[in-house]
Amino acid sequence: MKFRLFIISLIMLVSMSLMVACGSNDSANSDGSADNGDEVVVDVFNIKVETTEQLNNLIEIYESENENVKINVTTVGGGQDAPSALQAKFSSGEEPSIFLLGGLSDVEKYKDYLLDVSDMESAKTAIDGTLQGATIDGTPYGIPLNIEGYGWMINKAIFEQAGVDPASIDSYDKFVEAVETIDSQKEELGIDSVFAFSAKEDWVVSQYSSQFTAPEFDNDIKTAFEAEELNFEYGDRMKEYTDLFNQYNYQPILSLDYSTSVEELFANDRAAIIHQGNWIVPTLNSMDESFVSEKLGILPFFVTSDTEGKIVAGPSWYWGINKEQDEAVVEESKKFIDWMYTSEKGKELIVQDFKYVPAHEGYDTDAISDPVSAEVYEYLLNGNSKIWANNQYPDGFFSEALLPEFQKYLGEQQSWEEFEQAASEAFTEMR
Repeated sequence: MKFRLFIISLIMLVSMSLMVACGSNDSANSDGSADNGDEVVVDVFNIKVETTEQLNNLIEIYESENENVKINVTTVGGGQDAPSALQAKFSSGEEPSIFLLGGLSDVEKYKDYLLDVSDMESAKTAIDGTLQGATIDGTPYGIPLNIEGYGWMINKAIFEQAGVDPASIDSYDKFVEAVETIDSQKEELGIDSVFAFSAKEDWVVSQYSSQFTAPEFDNDIKTAFEAEELNFEYGDRMKEYTDLFNQYNYQPILSLDYSTSVEELFANDRAAIIHQGNWIVPTLNSMDESFVSEKLGILPFFVTSDTEGKIVAGPSWYWGINKEQDEAVVEESKKFIDWMYTSEKGKELIVQDFKYVPAHEGYDTDAISDPVSAEVYEYLLNGNSKIWANNQYPDGFFSEALLPEFQKYLGEQQSWEEFEQAASEAFTEMR
């Protein structure tokens, strides 16, 4: 009997030892990352619909190198209200681990959730000045996604067929002349319209407005963010450009969305000019790789001077990390973002797969494959660029005030003066 009890006790002791051993293997490491057994789940909120496939590919590679990590992506954009969708995530208690910030307004809005990224490698390697758009009181709260620039994206082949050399457009008057020349040959060129400005999209209208508001804010991010008034100092030129594209645009302009503008009209040689940026390169490449290399070009806006053309260029979005998540999730989120921008594989994917202009040091910029992205980079380096002023607007301004008032003008429901007044009043009230 005693021998039997001894055997039972011995078995129980061995079992308990095995349980303790297994438990220790399933615990997290001291740095918060998972050891064998525990899976760390990182939820990413993405709004860059045009690079969804590239992001999923990057994540798949990262997961293959980190077997206990699962990264889930929610992508909202391309006609959907991404800011409202992100807000809904936080309101419902489904806060993402990593999410994109559009500028200082977003940083201020989510500041209580945001991690100070100062100690991250991807913050230390960020090009000088690129952290400014996510820095409050000297603390950076976001890692720059990339460098993006926008202006008039053009189909150079259509211009050349119409006898217009894009390189010769060095003034506002030359731009107007080119538009009128192309319009006069619409049938011969086989196009539906000169412009395909997608006025249905609030973000397109917002970015367009930045061409004219950036110089009013002295082309300074902090000045734009702290501004309590928007006086449309360059409103006359904004009206001239608006009247021009509305006259020669694909109609009905108020219902023209991103997909129709970029993927149906522009990519299929049915429109010569759109207001977009180099982020459309992956979309165009997925449809016809020769389009970007042979046809795509960019033209600047002539705002403060009839002969000095500039585009908007700089960091457009920032990755914010939710510090309120579990420690293991926060650490893995930092590790993932650092890997994306500082590892050799991550850097390769950023340039070659995403077709991004990098906002970080340590990249071979000669590897920027498409000519428009290279041109955007040159605009930035040569001082011929403006800030993303629209990212510093008061929270909700561009969707709740700017877009509807701008659409009223396009739809001939109010005068330009009434548009400026309504938008200016809303800007001050919402600030």
